Amino acid sequence: MKKGIKYIIGCSAVALVAFAVLLFSCNGKKDRGSANTAFAQSAEKTEDNKGVVEIPKTSLSVVEALQDVNRSISREVLPSVVEIDVTETRTRSKNPFGDTPFFFFGSPQNDFGPDTYQTQGLGSGVIIRKNGDTYYVLTNNHVAGLATEISVKLNDGRQFDGKLVGKDERMDIALVSFEAKDKNIPLAVLGDSDAVQTGDICYAMGAPLGYRQSVTQGIVSATGRSGDGIGNINDFIQTDAAINQGNSGGPLLNIYGQVIGINTWIATGTGGNVGLGFAIPINNIKYAIDEFIQSGKITYGWIGVSLTNVKPEYKESLGIKNEEGAFASQVFADSPAQKAGIQAGDYITELNGNKVTSVDQLVRDVAILRVGQKGKFKLIRGGKTMEVSVTVEERTEKVSNDNSKLWPGFIAIPLTDEVRKQLKVSDKVKGVTVSNVISKSPAAALKLQNGDIITAVNGTKVSNLAEFYAAMDLTKTDSIQFEIWHESGTVKTNTWKKN
Repeated sequence: MKKGIKYIIGCSAVALVAFAVLLFSCNGKKDRGSANTAFAQSAEKTEDNKGVVEIPKTSLSVVEALQDVNRSISREVLPSVVEIDVTETRTRSKNPFGDTPFFFFGSPQNDFGPDTYQTQGLGSGVIIRKNGDTYYVLTNNHVAGLATEISVKLNDGRQFDGKLVGKDERMDIALVSFEAKDKNIPLAVLGDSDAVQTGDICYAMGAPLGYRQSVTQGIVSATGRSGDGIGNINDFIQTDAAINQGNSGGPLLNIYGQVIGINTWIATGTGGNVGLGFAIPINNIKYAIDEFIQSGKITYGWIGVSLTNVKPEYKESLGIKNEEGAFASQVFADSPAQKAGIQAGDYITELNGNKVTSVDQLVRDVAILRVGQKGKFKLIRGGKTMEVSVTVEERTEKVSNDNSKLWPGFIAIPLTDEVRKQLKVSDKVKGVTVSNVISKSPAAALKLQNGDIITAVNGTKVSNLAEFYAAMDLTKTDSIQFEIWHESGTVKTNTWKKN
């Protein structure tokens, strides 16, 4: 229901019949004569099959077997797939030359109407749980998260009023419920998305462009795709199945008819399918279902570290050239991480024995840790590997958005040849460069600016990132003062003190 270069929608089809026929043909390539004879004798001529292409029985059986799977999965799972129709109340400017909102269907009658208006949209969902007369439907946040009215349409045409149970914008998931006396409405079975591999056959179901309860087929093109570009903390299953408007929230299935993902978005420049569809892995979502039912929201774990992906030259300057992990560029004062001893400049490589491969992965893994649970982090500091145990606290907007406690409040970057050229600094100057200064942070309070070159910390000269972060070791000092290079000389900042 939202549009841009990357449309947030669902999933559709690619046929594998040709592959099955080709595979059998290749296997039977050794005896073309006998194959041709079988071909000639395979189809019985009757009045009913005149003009039907003659296909060897053995080849046809392969295709029929695949068709039987398609039929079985469609027959069993489609009744648990629903269309979700929503009404949203939005606001707009009265100025006819002001911002024009995007409407999924239709548009306001004129530019001088009231400040609010209603717009309709649709998406998909899958019934995954039942409690008494209450059925629960899993879908996307962008489908139902802002709805003022929700209608759930079943495969048999019945329609029920829906209620938003819970939603989460960071993961783009939502749970909707409806009441029904019918005890036999089928539920979908949740599978194991960790077992999904590239090349697996998959099925996508939903209501593309309003065509309710449609099924399409494709393969898994890739796993572990990042959602960072669309502001989503999930990794994604990529599929070549066609995804179009209305499929959002529908299930992605494996060959056993189990839900392995929730169709969410496509990468496209036109709004139509180009074979780049993405689904949220179901294992990312399972724990959230209970949390939605119990409290209407996901309670995220929080340790108080700002994580950054770093480039190769950054790793080299830190002395961690060949390591995979996530860089702790900043740490919140008085946070669980800071209390446990994690510092800005640490490079985290493992959490609870699992390798860290990206920032997004570590964010997800920390987020699903329960409040009060301990996380064992393996990290590299100053070339040495160490372990730190952190007790997880609840993430709230108040604590995570308090920039006044975010130390140091900027990202230090190596003073490379490219940076020197941009800043017009000679090779004689040694230090690190200040970037991404955050407002209201300690760095902002110390009057640091993007492009400043820090040459010393507490009087200790620094020439690279490793030396810079070593000099900021808060286990050895409770106050920090920087020296900044200027053409006319060195300028000292005020002193920051740890509480």
